[in-house]
Amino acid sequence: MSKNLFLFSGQGSQYAGMAKELCERYPSADEVFSLANEILGTDIRKTAFEGPEEELNRTVNSQPAIMACSLAAFEAAKAEGIEFAAVAGHSLGEYAAMAASGMLSYEDAFRLIKIRAEAMDKCAQNSEGVMYAIIGPTPEEIEKACAQTEGYIVPVNYNSPAQTVIAGEASAAEAAAELIKQTSTARRVKAVKLNVASAFHSKIMRPAAEEFLQKAQSFTFSAPQTVFYSNVTGAELDFSGTDIIKRLADHIVSPVKFTAELSAAQAAGFDTFIELGPNKVLTGLVKKTLPEASAYNIENNATLDAALAALKEG
Repeated sequence: MSKNLFLFSGQGSQYAGMAKELCERYPSADEVFSLANEILGTDIRKTAFEGPEEELNRTVNSQPAIMACSLAAFEAAKAEGIEFAAVAGHSLGEYAAMAASGMLSYEDAFRLIKIRAEAMDKCAQNSEGVMYAIIGPTPEEIEKACAQTEGYIVPVNYNSPAQTVIAGEASAAEAAAELIKQTSTARRVKAVKLNVASAFHSKIMRPAAEEFLQKAQSFTFSAPQTVFYSNVTGAELDFSGTDIIKRLADHIVSPVKFTAELSAAQAAGFDTFIELGPNKVLTGLVKKTLPEASAYNIENNATLDAALAALKEG
């Protein structure tokens, strides 16, 4: 069995021009964007390839654009014969992972991400939540500081042993970040405010989760054809025992347990992680969490060729 696991990028990794080279080189990659345009009713190819940045960064555009980029990279990887036996995604990356694993058709994946992105965009416009990436302290130190802070602030993305994202009310987030700096035993502590529209994966997104649950009831899912790791549980998905739509609604307001997913995958024997999508955020997180694992990203022709060469040598 292949020990390759495909990872699919999350929000914040977008940039103008993403996947353009792959679409010029692989017709099947370009067809992903043609389908996305048809389903979304907007020229997401133009937004992804040309921007402007303000439009691309809007949640309603960035989520489907990133998913299209990830699936275009997936098509390029398939065209080159790269095998895989498991998938995982970071936040919205789970939707590309569902499509890649056979749980959803590409058409339904774009329909579903449209519902999600619109619901989250609407909720973000009516809320004032913020997110900070805390670099250096342990997750336990960050959890303790959040619990001791007045107001609503919680850990929402467990990205690596030394990086956790917190989200919540602006004043509480600032206070928690300062408390973490004061109390952490880490040698260096950084708190970076993220350029996002609201406090994703927190209870501030509850209206979006409720809207998503209401509008997504008609979708059906097939059992994944590969191992699928879940953000919500941090473990392999139990398809037969899970209400997938409810899980996806819960996903909007639940922490992303990415480090737990990586550890579970490693324990299952996966040793090569290949990120499909813009930038290489997840590739970096893999290297920090599983330093003995191999990690590559595929986002353009150069990274695809480099990944192919490394996989051939391995």
